[in-house]
Amino acid sequence: MILTGAGAGIGRAVVARYVAEGARVVAVDIDEEGLASLADECGGAVVPLAVDVRSWEGNVAAVRTAVTEFGGLDVLVVNAGITDGARPLLDIDGPDLTGAFQELFAVNVLAGLLAVRAAADALIASRGAVIMTGSYASFHASGGGALYTASKHALLGVVRQLAYELAPDVRVNGIAPGIAPTRLRGIDALGQERSDSVLEGTAAVLPLQEVPSTESYGGLYTLLANATDSGHVTGTMISADSGLSIRGLARPGGRVRTP
Repeated sequence: MILTGAGAGIGRAVVARYVAEGARVVAVDIDEEGLASLADECGGAVVPLAVDVRSWEGNVAAVRTAVTEFGGLDVLVVNAGITDGARPLLDIDGPDLTGAFQELFAVNVLAGLLAVRAAADALIASRGAVIMTGSYASFHASGGGALYTASKHALLGVVRQLAYELAPDVRVNGIAPGIAPTRLRGIDALGQERSDSVLEGTAAVLPLQEVPSTESYGGLYTLLANATDSGHVTGTMISADSGLSIRGLARPGGRVRTP
């Protein structure tokens, strides 16, 4: 198995869940420190690999490592991503827009295409699975800024198109988290630092009234990796948004008491 964006957040939690289920994982990230601590926690089940997912060579190296270390590749999890800090289009200076677009789309969209292309032969041979991390913003506005929302909508299209192109040999699906306590890297071209995904008061606007942990998403990723349980599922993006998409106008949920 290969999982990108493994150094922190949902990716790190999912690696731990996969290892608990008996998987062996090539954990990919640019954060060498995060990878080292993850490998220490998970032992020999995790092979850390610090590469840039935006490069063809980095993705080839990840596949080569999986095949060499594990004898093959059956699951590819495309999880690496960055945010635009919910920056509206009109708040981005025109001269900065092209560079910001290219940087964000390179990580959020291109990297996934590169990963699947590099892994295609190995996944076809194993009749494996691809799982991509989408977002609430894959379906709705205001889950980020213009660039982030566009990239996550694009990723939904990638999931559907690749599910078609790789059928019947490889299943391609995604998970679309809504809220998770993570710190995402911003766009360097805009001078953005890492930012918290959860703001004060977030729980109160969710129908389920609780911010889920990063660990709570692990079961969905193991479900889609397991052909016994989800061998009939492809081209699907599972929404896991704590009910954000069904919020009411007056209050988050029918039985939620508001002041």
